[in-house]
Amino acid sequence: MSEIKERLRALAEAEGFDAFGVAPVDVSLRRDYYLEWIAGGQHGEMSWLERNNDRRLVPENIIPEARSIICVGLNYYQPEPARRGRIAKYALGKDYHKTITKKLKRICLVMRDELGSAQRPYVDTGPVMEKPIAEQAGLGWQGKSTILLNRENGTWLFLGFIFTTLELPADEPARGHCGTCTRCIDACPTGAITGPYQLDARRCISYLTIEHKGAIPHEYRRAIGDRIYGCDECLDVCPWNRWAKVTREAKFAPRDYPDLRVMLDWDEADFTEAFAGTPIKRSGLSRWRRNVCVALGNVGDAEDLPSLQRIASSDDALAAEHASWAIAEIESRDV
Repeated sequence: MSEIKERLRALAEAEGFDAFGVAPVDVSLRRDYYLEWIAGGQHGEMSWLERNNDRRLVPENIIPEARSIICVGLNYYQPEPARRGRIAKYALGKDYHKTITKKLKRICLVMRDELGSAQRPYVDTGPVMEKPIAEQAGLGWQGKSTILLNRENGTWLFLGFIFTTLELPADEPARGHCGTCTRCIDACPTGAITGPYQLDARRCISYLTIEHKGAIPHEYRRAIGDRIYGCDECLDVCPWNRWAKVTREAKFAPRDYPDLRVMLDWDEADFTEAFAGTPIKRSGLSRWRRNVCVALGNVGDAEDLPSLQRIASSDDALAAEHASWAIAEIESRDV
């Protein structure tokens, strides 16, 4: 099976993947920690993380006939554009789910036709414990931020998985190399990394600006700064990124967007057109306005007030409350 594994590695490389490994289906996962994390409510409103744990925590239940899990990584690092309003690097271009799924499906077709095996791809979909499985497949280790760290690509890997009936030689699990470093913990603007390998999603800027549906708690608004979708702070400061390279995937190239002030005046059609095919589209216009208002409250000036005042008097209650907050913040600085 070693020759077959190398054939699959070659297929992954041909698709542009930057990392490849194999884990057994009966992979070792941090089951107790995960269940305690859920029980403590640290997953916030992400209720799907409570469901299907009979499969999430026991991968052999996902596809009972599967014998191996192929894990691949795709580098997505690129410098952030210089503009008001920071977007997490993973969301600067096209939606990675679609891009990686297409690549995995092409590999699955070759596996079926050449090897007669059955398989199913996953890209951040379904009840799969992505980072622990990737660690077991040798792609990297979960750092103190809980992000997967890869020797060659640092923190910047999208992960994809193929559950297959092939019984492939497993790779050695990765060992941690964070040592005494605490840069990610120290850098977190909201203290969401509550300790080594401990993350409270309810305080995380990525969670607050993407997954959280309601008002952003006042205690975190100033810490959000000009971030309008996600946060890369704990990733950016990791010393392992000294070897990070710019992604080769053209689909991840940053899209051009107008200034925050202009985006605040968008209607549904403008929002949909601008973010079609990107991860941002799923947030919806109201949450997007909410995020832009918070950013303007932190970095805006008097020229932004007319746009904020229009939102503050609109029938979008969620955005209106944040616009009023932003207006007060700007006026307090201009006094």
